[in-house]
Amino acid sequence: MTGIATTFQHTVLSGSLLLAIPIAALAGLISFLSPCVVPLVPGYLAYVTGISGADLNSVTGHRRGRVVLGAVLFVLGFSVALTLGGALFGYIGSTLGAHRDVVYRILGVLVIALGFAFLGMFPGLQREWRIHRLPAAGLAAAPVVGFAFGVGWTPCLGPTLGAVQALALSGSSATQGALLTFAYCLGLGVPFVAVAVALRRGLAALDVVRRHQHVVGVVGGVLLIGVGVLLVSGLWNLLIGNIQQLLNGYSTPL
Repeated sequence: MTGIATTFQHTVLSGSLLLAIPIAALAGLISFLSPCVVPLVPGYLAYVTGISGADLNSVTGHRRGRVVLGAVLFVLGFSVALTLGGALFGYIGSTLGAHRDVVYRILGVLVIALGFAFLGMFPGLQREWRIHRLPAAGLAAAPVVGFAFGVGWTPCLGPTLGAVQALALSGSSATQGALLTFAYCLGLGVPFVAVAVALRRGLAALDVVRRHQHVVGVVGGVLLIGVGVLLVSGLWNLLIGNIQQLLNGYSTPL
């Protein structure tokens, strides 16, 4: 058990993850706030709980608990789908260690392009491929629908998710890739659950977000372009090295 804890501590406290995890979580939040997701949240809450969209604002008591549970199961579903993909990218990245500098620069150019795509300069990358055959509405279907969302909405989430997968590819193991993508899922999923908990106020907040989605697009695009520039210029490696130096000799009571 101690060995597992030590391995986990070493992985999480690696310089690359300490720098990349907050970026991944922020990318997930930006994905949630994007036009691909925000307008669909009420519909998904209604579908995975079996409660009509018109009734969501008036839900009380045990039915509110049903909405929260449905949201959690939905988030777990897409988290499994995306985290498995992140582990694969991390594994592939671990096999390219001898060419890491070249990989960083190629990925940097890709992330910059994704940033411009998020700004709307490449509309084709904003399209989504949807899975139309879904199970009957209700809690039992929630994780399945979540998994389908993780697979079917990948092109729609492409710019932000693609940047996170690029960071996973630049990592050194499948574990790091999985942790990084899971951080993205938390950024995407926690607001979804928060809307389910707050419900009436949460749905009202979504209306505010929809009115300011241009700002979300600009922030998201600038974030991705900035990460891409760090990768292309080599500053990403420099920042990782500085973080690892700060961590030398640091230990936690795990």
